[in-house]
Order: sequence, then C-alpha cells, then structure tokens
Amino acid sequence: MTTAPEVLDLAAQLKAAEESFVLATVVRTVSVTAAKAGAKAIIRPDGSIVAGWIGGGCAKGAVLKAAREALADGIPRMVSVQPENLLAELGVKAGEIREGVKFASNMCPSKGTMDIFVEPVLPHPSLVIFGASPVALSLAAQAKPLGYHVTLAVPTSDLVATPEAADMLIDGFALGPLGDAKRFVVVSTQGKGDEAALRAAVATEAIYHAFVGSRRKMASLREKLIADGVDPNRLDRVKAPAGLDLGAITPEEIAMSILAEMTIERRRGQRAPNPGLAGAGEQRA
Repeated sequence: MTTAPEVLDLAAQLKAAEESFVLATVVRTVSVTAAKAGAKAIIRPDGSIVAGWIGGGCAKGAVLKAAREALADGIPRMVSVQPENLLAELGVKAGEIREGVKFASNMCPSKGTMDIFVEPVLPHPSLVIFGASPVALSLAAQAKPLGYHVTLAVPTSDLVATPEAADMLIDGFALGPLGDAKRFVVVSTQGKGDEAALRAAVATEAIYHAFVGSRRKMASLREKLIADGVDPNRLDRVKAPAGLDLGAITPEEIAMSILAEMTIERRRGQRAPNPGLAGAGEQRA
C-alpha cells in the first residue's frame, strides 16, 4: 500500500505530464472503517486506483462513481458513506445531495462512516494556434496567463523570433500525437499557408475551431478543401471569422475577442445560470 507522500509524488508527476486523474482523500471516519482520515488514492479516468488506498468495497463504488462525475464536469465533491440507519436518521437517501455532500450507503458489516473528498485534477486547456501572424502571437501571449497550454504550429522560417508565450513550438502544421486536454484550435496564418493550416486544423479533435479571416475567404478555402476530399462537416465546425463581434480592430483586440469566445466554450456547463447576467446575454443576441 503506497503512503500519502508517495501518492502526492505521483500526483505531481501526473500533473506535470498534463494527465487527468482524481485525488481522493478520506477526511473523516466514524466507528470502524478500513481506511482512516488522511488516507489518499489516485484514480485514473478508466476507474483504476493506481496509488494509495481509501478502503475496501464499502466505499470504493461510491468514490469511483464520484470520480467519473468529477472528471466529467471538473467540480470537486464530498462523498459521505454511511450505514442505512444513520442515513435514515438524517432523513436522506443514498444518492441524495445535501449542502454539497453526496450520500452513499455502507452495506458492509463494519457499519462505519467515511467522508471522502474527491478532487479532479485536469490538464490545462490546450490552445493550438496555426500561424505566426500578429493576431496569432497576441493570442498566445494573452492565453498564457489565462491558464492555457499554448502550442504554436508554424514553419520556423515564418518566425522572426521565438515567441516566449508558447509552451510548444512545432515547425510546420503537422501536430503529431496530442494529449487528452480540452482543446481549442485557431488558424491565424493570414495568407501564409492558409489551406494547409486549415486542413490540419479540421483534422484535429477540439471543442472549438476558428479561422481568423473573412467569411468570403473561408468560403473559398472550404470549396478547395472539399474538392480535395476534406469532409465538409468538419469544415462546417469552423467559426469564421473567429471571435465575438466586439468591433475589434487591432491584433490585440481581435485576440481578446477570440479568447472571450473560447471562454464561453471552456466554461460551458460549469456555472449555474445567473439571472443577473440576463441583460448581457440579451445584448449579445
């Protein structure tokens, strides 16, 4: 059984490698339980516990279910595993959530109670930028402090200097293997390799694809790529022109409008509707 320090060492390694996992920590126990407060475990997306221990089957099922949910929505949660009689005293049922705590039934003879904090650790969202235009470089610079892992794909001959904001620089438009992070793709070649970059972009799985250019230019490129056998459905996913309509003019403003649009997709489903924001939503529509 791995110790808590060893679990934290592995967690640091997985985090540095931009891999998804859940860190589960027992925060409270009552009566007889197999694991005690402070016990930790690392759970991978496939449901395997690769380090640590948080007890046997009494708590394992509820924790693994919570781990899957946490990886899906990125939100930590508390799980309280209790015997049926204690749940009845509290007036809750297994599976019910109250004040941020999800309750589960302990069917084991021990009849103990365990509270486990389930914390998802997700890779930084990935921003792949094709091109080295002023908009591309400004986008990379603005995305970095917002927590994006920035990949710049561009022929090095098009670069005047190595951009400091890029975490990874790829010579050309062939990306190679990519991780499992939430991914955003923006083509900002602006006249230098548009067709090749757009072809590579639509072949890359992402939750957001955008092209910095006019609708007319995108329509022209779309016709050429479809004639070359590119799936039109993939091209239809590309937002062109990229970004929210903020009246942006400068490269910095255009980059900001793209990041604003990306933020909508990045945070979709993570926040409950706020009636106080209704006016802003109506203004955008």
